[in-house]
Amino acid sequence: MLKARDIMSKDVTTVYPDTEIVQAANLMLAKHLNGLPVVDREGRLKGIICQSDLMAQQRKIPLPSFFILLDSPIPLTTPREIEHEIKKMAATKVSEAMTPNPVTVDPEASLEDIATLMVKHDIHTIPVLEGGWLVGVIGKEDILRTLMPAAQA
Repeated sequence: MLKARDIMSKDVTTVYPDTEIVQAANLMLAKHLNGLPVVDREGRLKGIICQSDLMAQQRKIPLPSFFILLDSPIPLTTPREIEHEIKKMAATKVSEAMTPNPVTVDPEASLEDIATLMVKHDIHTIPVLEGGWLVGVIGKEDILRTLMPAAQA
């Protein structure tokens, strides 16, 4: 059975929280990456910045949703959620657009568990942590590669 350690990329490109958004986007494009782990200066994982986080900057400002109950409007989003989305859209640093506390796996996680997490959480990149330290990253491409027969890989 394949484990995270068998399919993860060990040469991980990372960024810092104070990295400029443009620099992170250029790294993703140049290296064909869906996401970049965000680490502090000591190398501890702080979050992940993905293409979808960067695409959020180009969308329309989210308007609050309401429904009416007994002639009273009931908000479906909190002002805090709207403020968070607007800050993310205006981000200039990775820390302002990243997803903090991302879904992670350890090196012994099974391929099936990793694929399940990716589908369940609609994510494309999962950091691999061992003893709290970043040791690799798994992207959807790494999962797809396992489906290819050895002769075609």
